[in-house]
Formats: sequence, C-alpha cells, structure tokens
Amino acid sequence: MTALLIILAAIALLIVGYITYGSWLAKQWGIDPSRKTPAIEKEDGVDYVAAPPAVLMGHHFSSIAGAGPINGPIQASVFGWLPVFLWCVIGGIFFGGLQDFGSLFASIRHDGKSLGEIINDTMGQKAKKLFLIFGLLVLILVIASFVNVVAGTFFTEEGGFGFTGSPTNNQTTAMISLLFIVIAVIYGYVTNKMNIKTLPASIVGIIGIIIITVIGLKCGFVMGRTAWIVFIGIYIVIASLVPVWILLQPRDYLSSFLLYAMMAIAVVGILVAAFTGSAQFTIPAVTGWSTKIGNMFPALFITVACGACSGFHSLISTGTTSKQLRNEKDAKPIGYGSMLIESALGIVSLIAVGMVFGKYTEGGFGSPSAAFGAGIAIMFGAEGTGIYNTIAALLTLAVSVFALTSLDTGTRLSRFMFSELFLKEDEATWKDASGIRKVLAHPLFGTTFMVVIGCVLGGLKLSAIWALFGAANQLLAGIALLAVCAWLGEVGKNNKMFFIPMVFMLCATLTSLVQTIIKKFGAIGGGEAVWGDYFQLVFALAMTVLAVILVIEGIQTFAKQRKAKA
Repeated sequence: MTALLIILAAIALLIVGYITYGSWLAKQWGIDPSRKTPAIEKEDGVDYVAAPPAVLMGHHFSSIAGAGPINGPIQASVFGWLPVFLWCVIGGIFFGGLQDFGSLFASIRHDGKSLGEIINDTMGQKAKKLFLIFGLLVLILVIASFVNVVAGTFFTEEGGFGFTGSPTNNQTTAMISLLFIVIAVIYGYVTNKMNIKTLPASIVGIIGIIIITVIGLKCGFVMGRTAWIVFIGIYIVIASLVPVWILLQPRDYLSSFLLYAMMAIAVVGILVAAFTGSAQFTIPAVTGWSTKIGNMFPALFITVACGACSGFHSLISTGTTSKQLRNEKDAKPIGYGSMLIESALGIVSLIAVGMVFGKYTEGGFGSPSAAFGAGIAIMFGAEGTGIYNTIAALLTLAVSVFALTSLDTGTRLSRFMFSELFLKEDEATWKDASGIRKVLAHPLFGTTFMVVIGCVLGGLKLSAIWALFGAANQLLAGIALLAVCAWLGEVGKNNKMFFIPMVFMLCATLTSLVQTIIKKFGAIGGGEAVWGDYFQLVFALAMTVLAVILVIEGIQTFAKQRKAKA
C-alpha cells in the first residue's frame, strides 16, 4: 500500500505543479500563440521541420527520458524512498521543468538556435565558445553512457553473429530494436511523403510495434558487445545526418508509446501488488545521510539526474525540439509537461526497485535497468513464470529503446555544437567557413569525431562513467539556468524564479566534481589508478574550470543588467 500512496501523491503534486506553476511561467514570459515559430519561418526539410504536437511530444519525451530517470532514482534509492520522492517532485516542478521550459522558450525566440547562441547574445562570444566546449564534453559522456547501456542490453556474452530461435532477453531486445528502426523509417515516409494523417498512421504504427515484439520474442539477434558498440556507432552517425522526418521524429514518436505503455503496466502492477500482496515495497523512508554512493549532499542530487533535473534536456530543447515546434502554445506541454512526466517515471522506477530492494542492494542485478524490469514484473507473477519473463523482457526493451533515442538526439546535438565551435559570427554554416575551419565544421567530421570518442569510452564499466556523467549533466543544468536567466533579464522579463535553482545546482555539482578530483588524485598518488581514473580526473578538472569561468561571466552579466536598471 505504501507504493500506491507514493505514486498517487506524486501524480497529484505533479499535476498541480503543471497547472499552477507551469501556467504562471507561461504568463510571466509571454507565450504568444499568434507568433510564428522558427519551424515555420525557417523550414528547410532537414532540421527545421514543423511537427504535429503529438509527434513532437513523443520525440522530445523519448529523447530526454533515455535511461536516466530509471538508472538515477534506482541508484539513489539507497538513501531511502523519501529523499528520492521529494527531489523528483520538487526538482521536477521547480528545477527541471523550469530549465526545460525556459530553454525551449529562449530558443524559439532565437530562431531555434542553440543555448550557445543565447549565451552569445547576453554574455558574449568568449562565453559562447567556452559553453560549446563544455557542452561537447557533456555530450561525449552522454554518448559513452548510453552506448554502454544499449550495448549492455543487446550483447550476447559468448559472442557469435546471426539469428536464434531460442532468444535470451538481450537477444529479444536486440531483434525488436533493429525492427523498430525499420518501422520508424516506414512511418516517417508515409506520414511525410504520402500525407497519411497522424491518427491512422499511429494506429498502424502501434500494430507494427506489437508485430515486431511478437517476432522478437520468438526470434532474437546474436552479437557480441564490441560488435554492438561498433554497430551503434555507425547507426547514430547516420541517424544524426539524415533529415529529422526520416528517422528522428518517427522513431522517437513511436518509441513514446512504449514508454507510455511501460508506465501504464507499472501503475497496473502497483495496483495489483497493493491489493493482492503479490510483492512488497521494502525500501525504508530514510536510510541515513551517508551511503555507499556518498553523502546525501551532493550525491542524491547528482545521482537522480534526469528524474528531477538534467542539463541534457536544455540541449534537446534548444537543439532539436525548438526547430520542430509548430506553435508557441505547445511549448508548455512539451517543454514543461514532458519533464513532469519524466519525474513520474522516476517515481515509478523508485517503486520498482522497492519491490526487489533486498536483491538489488546485495548486487543481484547486473544493472539498474534489470532491477527495474524485475521489480515491475514481480508484481504480476513469481520469478521464472511466463508472465514474469514476458514483462521483464518488454520493460528491458523499453529502456534500451529510450537509451537509443537519446543517443540519436545527442549525436545530432553534437553535430550542431561542434560546427558552431569553429564558425565565426558572420558564418551561418560550414559552407561559409574557409581553410581548416571548413573541414572541422563539416557535419560529418564533427559527428564522427564525437561518436568515435564516445564509443571508445562506452567500453568502460557504466559505474566509471555514470557518476561523472551525473555531475557534468547537472552542472550543465546550472549553466543552462544561468544562461536563460541572463537572457530573460536582458529582454526585461521576470527571471527571479531562476536564482535559487541555479545557485543550488551549481553548488551541488561543483562540490561533487571537487570530490571526484580529490578522490582521483588520491588513487593516482597511491598507485591504484587505472586509465579510467585518469580519464575521469581530466574531464572533472576541465568541466570545473570551464564552469567556474562561465559562472564568473554570468555574475558580471547580472551586475551589468542591475547597473543598467539603476
């Protein structure tokens, strides 16, 4: 019954937050439904493509969700359910939702341009370049983390290559995911080139998902971990370069149905468990200040990540979503609403691990995603039964699909930002550049460079990447809040709601990075370091220095704005 009360309380609070605080933000900033969006004014058929609200909601939600709101809350559950619950709800409403909505709004008022361009307008060219470097470092970690998650979900330990008629969960997930790509391309073609309406196309798409799921449960695909990393790398390079309507929009839209279904299955499972006692929620309310992942501050706020606030979301909002938004009125449900749904998913993940908490804390699962699938499945049937295996396989599939959609989008974002880094202010695209800058700004070069580094790092253990990714991701959130806050101040709109979230996120993340730096120096000094420790140290130092410089630039900008008003 505790689990049922937790999910009902979370849903009620998040709905109230959307209706009240979300509407207040839209009013404060002046959302204007009559104003043309960049997707309409700059339509190019490649990146600027106006999408139906439901399709764009699917793209945005699938892209921001990834594996973050599942992995993060589950790992943070060692602090107890109450801290995770409070941070997912409060963080989602007042931190993450504010950042996502604000970033999207700022971008559509900047011709759909990136957060770097928004920073350029308020803090200058130097700050823009520093932010782009910082953002690219974060995206390398995003690519590495999700390549690791997806390859770990797909691979077969004994290696091999081909189809199998008796698939494991991993082989089933791999097969369905491959077929999902085919369905997405077909959906994109029929809706954009054959003018099939969204509703009938969606119905056919859902039927297609059911069909490929049945096929995947009967016939899996076998490949080793390294081979999957190479395949994923090639796939995301292609996905980031083709027009959004071919793969990105339709894949993310269709995958959102899997996420909605996953959350619906979870809610049904919680009801079943509450009234039949088929599974028990066993996480204590609070376990203590210090745990195996660190002290509650800053570890809780770094680990939960996407379930409450994520800097990666600001890159998606300003990188792809703002280029597809058909009407400004859709910014609130897509920008703010998606974040709150993700917070609800974080709570669902917390409840899932609560059903298998003893086994999870004893290391009984290979990954948080496996614990998530098992926690939901055990509400329906005992471990090893047919219904248990089917639900666990479907939920594992859903997690891998969302990780892959985040990879698609993250790689596309890296393409935009890598090109921006080498362009002068008067150069619109790589074609306007000259010399070596023209090569460096070329979409293929930047995309390949980022993917190769990300895939190499993706071969590390997830634990070696995730903590650093969490800190970098949350630090990016602090920078994004700072950037939007500075822009709103520049254009004379209310920005006071940004200061507390901005300061808190910067303090928490910088504290975490400093702790990582001290720890890695200790490991190196003690002769215990491996190459992954050196990698983490270099990244932590670079991001800390860049963030401090950007914060100083921001403080100077706020001081100038205050002086101008005086």
